[in-house]
Amino acid sequence: MPTSKRQVYDGAIYHIIQKGNNSQQLFETTEDYYKFISLIKRYKDKYSFELYNYCLMSNHIHFLMKVFKKEELAKLTQGIFQSYRFYFKQKYAYTGYLYQSRYKSKIVEKDEYLLECARYIETNPLRAKFIKVLKDYKWSSYAYYAYGEQNALLTPNPLYDIFGNAKKSREFYRKYVLMPRLYEDMIDDAFDI
Repeated sequence: MPTSKRQVYDGAIYHIIQKGNNSQQLFETTEDYYKFISLIKRYKDKYSFELYNYCLMSNHIHFLMKVFKKEELAKLTQGIFQSYRFYFKQKYAYTGYLYQSRYKSKIVEKDEYLLECARYIETNPLRAKFIKVLKDYKWSSYAYYAYGEQNALLTPNPLYDIFGNAKKSREFYRKYVLMPRLYEDMIDDAFDI
């Protein structure tokens, strides 16, 4: 079945998802996570995009990002994912496909969804039962928003400031993120996660 043409335009905000082939592990060690983060940094220096939120799960990856030049979306995602694939194949003497298919992208067109998408991305480790306390998960943007930890990868989510000053924003964000949503299982199923 042919793949549908990806919608791209200048200044668009995307929810990007990349999955391991057959839900296999993409990250085997702490070093692998750090390698992936270093690749994001390298491509941030090369292309004009803002990364608002992310979560690196063992078998899939989420980004919420704004890409200023539409032609750069494919270049930067391809660069990050292919560079990591090359690293992974060399390190583990791996053959075959690392990723299930091309990455999925959904344009975030409404402001209301921008913060909700961030929340969905950052609660992945809880829904997957990797951890019991979200603050314990090291490989996401959650600590940046919820506790003010520095993270050079991130540009603040444009809606984060609506919560007030920094202290109030962090407090409200922690409550906001942990409020249960009825639809989350449906979204996970739609993304086949």
